[in-house]
Amino acid sequence: MSASTKSFRGTAAVLPAVVLVVLVVGGGLGTVVLQSLGLMPLVGTPELSVDAYSALGGDLWRSVVLTLSIAIASTALAAVIGLAAALTALSGGRAALVAAGVTVTVPHLIGAAAMALLLADSGMLPRILGLTDGGWPELVGGKWWIAVVAEYAWKESAFVAVVVAGTLATRVAAFDETAATLGAGRWARLRLVTLPLARPALIASAAIAFAYTVGSYEVARILGRPYPEPLSVMAIRLFTSIDLETRPQAAAAATIATALTVVVAAVALHYLRRSAAWK
Repeated sequence: MSASTKSFRGTAAVLPAVVLVVLVVGGGLGTVVLQSLGLMPLVGTPELSVDAYSALGGDLWRSVVLTLSIAIASTALAAVIGLAAALTALSGGRAALVAAGVTVTVPHLIGAAAMALLLADSGMLPRILGLTDGGWPELVGGKWWIAVVAEYAWKESAFVAVVVAGTLATRVAAFDETAATLGAGRWARLRLVTLPLARPALIASAAIAFAYTVGSYEVARILGRPYPEPLSVMAIRLFTSIDLETRPQAAAAATIATALTVVVAAVALHYLRRSAAWK
């Protein structure tokens, strides 16, 4: 069987699922973009404009900066912690991978509630440390959104660990043994064998974690401050408002959030295509 025939059969096998995803996601995303540009108003005549974006004013850019800050910080922590957990599991520490697998099944809503009970001023951790008399920092609802970042990092690190460990489990052993036979030390094998093999899975899982963090609503709503607010919280608040004129503004916030995730996905895909694993 020729390579072109195999490629055609592979494409035909996934085509129905791809078409369905494109129709559902593309249709919803197209509707949001058109509504943000005034071309699908709930009331009035369709007219191309950017009034929905300009109506948000400086709040939109503050939300963009806040969303990027939370997503970048939590994704970076999740990538580091997840990679460390995956490497620990491959070294024989199966408990780390079991813990990651259990963590993945916990909904973010439950995780946010648990983080609030743990890190709030009157939560479990300050009670254990005896700091309930005002000595505990404002981690929940505080200025730096620490509890939000901590929850995302905790949950997404488990996802990263599972993906990276699953990728390395089938590939790293043979290469590692070969490098050891050729005289490579432990750190040389880690730097020259393990990390390059883990990089594609790490990039892909980190990009997925970033996209989820940008679009997630419940964690930031429960653990964050009322103002400023991430794009996801802004979009939900405006969409559920009794004032229907705020619907285009909600669509504008959602469009900006989607654009951020598309850019990150494109960058991740660019680096993945350059890797040997893609080829």
